[in-house]
Amino acid sequence: MNFLKKLYLNNLFFYLLLGNIVLFVVAFFFPRMYKISWIVFLIIISFLLIDVLILFFAKKGVEGTRVMAEKLSNGDENAINISIKNYYTFPVFAKIIDEIPFQFQVRNFEIKRKIKASSQDEISYYLRPTERGEYEFGNLNVYISSPLLLVSRRFSFDNNQMVPVYPSYIQLRKYDLMAFSNSLFQYGFKKIRRIGHTMEFEQIKEYIPGDDIRTLNWKATAKKNSLMVNQFQDEKSQSVYMVIDKGRLMKMPFNKLSLLDYAINATLVLSNVILKKHDKAGMFAFSKKVENRVVAEKRSSQMQLILENLYNIKTDFFESDFSRLYVDIKKNLNQRSLVVLYTNFDTVDGLHRQLPYLKGIAKNHLLVVVFFNNTELQDLIQKKAENIHEIYDKVIAEKFAFEKRLIVSELKKYGIYSVLTDPENLTLDTINKYLEIKARGIL
Repeated sequence: MNFLKKLYLNNLFFYLLLGNIVLFVVAFFFPRMYKISWIVFLIIISFLLIDVLILFFAKKGVEGTRVMAEKLSNGDENAINISIKNYYTFPVFAKIIDEIPFQFQVRNFEIKRKIKASSQDEISYYLRPTERGEYEFGNLNVYISSPLLLVSRRFSFDNNQMVPVYPSYIQLRKYDLMAFSNSLFQYGFKKIRRIGHTMEFEQIKEYIPGDDIRTLNWKATAKKNSLMVNQFQDEKSQSVYMVIDKGRLMKMPFNKLSLLDYAINATLVLSNVILKKHDKAGMFAFSKKVENRVVAEKRSSQMQLILENLYNIKTDFFESDFSRLYVDIKKNLNQRSLVVLYTNFDTVDGLHRQLPYLKGIAKNHLLVVVFFNNTELQDLIQKKAENIHEIYDKVIAEKFAFEKRLIVSELKKYGIYSVLTDPENLTLDTINKYLEIKARGIL
């Protein structure tokens, strides 16, 4: 029975059998063809038996392994590598069917390869998860055919391999050097004019083109007989908290990833930049209550602590309680901190309902409200309207886009900083805002 479970007849065998049946039909009208039809049938059966023997004679025909990272990165393309080693002394044709986790909803996965005799082949494919959590891979099924291509032998490997999907740690490497770069415009950042000198003195160095001439040190210049300037570094050990709204407003999906997961990915990357700038990074999430709290510190284990808490953020997307957020910040954040709030407002009325609490937070802390453009509405606005219905849709879309800009103005009126960004640009724009605040020395 085990043998029969591994044996599969290929399409070529059925095509040959169908052709043989046609010969028997022809033999009904031309009796001389009857003997030839039987000879062809015996040849097909003989080759079938030979194919079965050469495939199943070897106990260890091929060996397959699925190789991937210990955890996958949410929202990114993750490489899944498959290694196939052929122990047969002849080239084989392999059809690989990997049982991908149900979250991807991939039902037609198939890779075909020809593998040389006694050799190894490496195959890669990519998966983009859009939800955090545990993903379970099933069997790695490899169907092997000999050059006769009449039957296949099935090999199964790596049964029930579970891998967790964490917030986007791949982006950490991408943005890692931004914290140290003095040429931020190379990464798409705008140049920031520094206001005053609210920074700590670091050293005296030789002047190079581009240095601020107002920092010239005339005494050192006279001693060295060359231009010398004072170099300053940003103030360190300032507390920065990322606050993630995990309520109903953050459920909206863009490119299959929810706004909540975009915010979680951006929080992870920004935390890394903050720690590299020697500031204290902390976070918490809220909806009906405040959860997943990590106190702002700059210890070596802080990134791992933040990563685990971001992974464990769970929500039913209830209505967010900003009053509870205000009370919690007033109670637990005693030191003036930078508070980066990831949320979303669609209308000015929606902002006004929460504005008293935002103003209360901004009295004692530097508050940055990060919210999102609806990129699908932007596509609708740019599309040329061809009938009355499309004109109506376009006007409504422009009204919502205008409300977003009004929200920015309304927040600015009360001294609250804001970042209005597309979901895919969230990480870059929040890093930019943090570095701008550090450059201006306004924390």
